Amino acid sequence: MQPIFVDKIQKNFGKTCAVDEISFAVNNEEIFGLLGPNGAGKTTAIRIILDIFKADKGSVSILGGPMTEEKKDHVGYLPEERGLYQDMPLDRCLIYMAGLKSLSVSESKTRLTKYLDRFELAAYRSKKVKELSKGMQQKAQLIATLIHEPEVVIIDEPFSALDPVNTQMVKDLLDEERKKGRAIIMCTHQMHQVEELCDRLVLIDHGRAMLYGTLEEVRNRYATQDILVNTSARLPLKITGVERVVDMNAHKKLVLKPGITAQSVLADLVRMKVAIEHFEIALPSLEEIFIQVVTEGVAKS
Repeated sequence: MQPIFVDKIQKNFGKTCAVDEISFAVNNEEIFGLLGPNGAGKTTAIRIILDIFKADKGSVSILGGPMTEEKKDHVGYLPEERGLYQDMPLDRCLIYMAGLKSLSVSESKTRLTKYLDRFELAAYRSKKVKELSKGMQQKAQLIATLIHEPEVVIIDEPFSALDPVNTQMVKDLLDEERKKGRAIIMCTHQMHQVEELCDRLVLIDHGRAMLYGTLEEVRNRYATQDILVNTSARLPLKITGVERVVDMNAHKKLVLKPGITAQSVLADLVRMKVAIEHFEIALPSLEEIFIQVVTEGVAKS
């Protein structure tokens, strides 16, 4: 059973189609990237999954069927906008929010102590939430999302306001949650975090799903025959089949002429006795693919 299954959902607001027959599924032990530019329809899709909005068409299955009040206790949601009570002390706020997910006060206190220690917030437990820095509030929001040990986790911009040390801490935590069998949807504009963490992804633009699959599948779909080489030797001024050479610091990118294969260029370099230390097909980054799809409005099949 896939804990999240979205089947051709559509949502209109007046004449605007915010979500246009989007389908995807999220597995256990998976971090799934829900990507798209601002206004693409991501938040609307999330609200339909959480049963905040009703889809005009299509259906959503959560943990084996439609969302229920009981199932909501098994879902953790981190919104992009912080939802903490600003005038409450941190520990009281988080214990209260855990109670909303049917966690007892005694169990909430036990789990909260462990989380506060891990996130280096123990010294601030009696401080009002509004007295905490943005980074501290973000960590507190993550605690509220995970303290009840949900089976399904939906997180929107989890690294907002975090420094590199705390970013790594959150990445480690998400990886641990994945290994526990959680189904995790992650929304973020930080493509390098998607490349590092996500198993699969869907890219939404203007309400439509433009890309869907594993990162490897998506990158291979946009691969060219250009190659990256690393050599301590000086490259010849003329290499058969190479249109131009682009210096990329550690590597040099060889842009090939139409119809030329990477293998033929490598053979030519070997023939010219160029000592090649590294040679690979130049796969595009997810950020490059994101920009291309959103700018052109067309995805490659």
